[in-house]
Amino acid sequence: MDRIISQLIKRFKTNDPFTIARGLNILIRYADFEDGTRGLYYRVLRRRFIVLHSGLDEHWQRFVCAHELGHDRLHPGYSRFWLDENSLSNPGKYERQANRFAIQLLTAGDTAGSGEAVCELLRRNGVPEEMRSYYY
Repeated sequence: MDRIISQLIKRFKTNDPFTIARGLNILIRYADFEDGTRGLYYRVLRRRFIVLHSGLDEHWQRFVCAHELGHDRLHPGYSRFWLDENSLSNPGKYERQANRFAIQLLTAGDTAGSGEAVCELLRRNGVPEEMRSYYY
């Protein structure tokens, strides 16, 4: 995972998931999900899509985009829905990996300073507080 993230950042000169997704020709769309879904990744023929809940704030949109980008890079061939009830309470293997990918991508090149709490590092990088347990 570290190698994949490092290569993406080197190639696109940023850790912004939106820029990286566009550079990889992944189409980003927005929809109003009513069932608690924050985002999803899917493929149709040769086209790849990340769909984000239009009601999310900026930090959650970045995180969910990075999470779905993780599915694209780590789980090729799978379309995974990121549902609140699965991702926050009992995430499966793929969801945990995508959450870790998102946190590593968004915090790439930054570390907690001396005496700084992890939650400060995550907040500074726009990672939602709820995702703290995936940081290691």
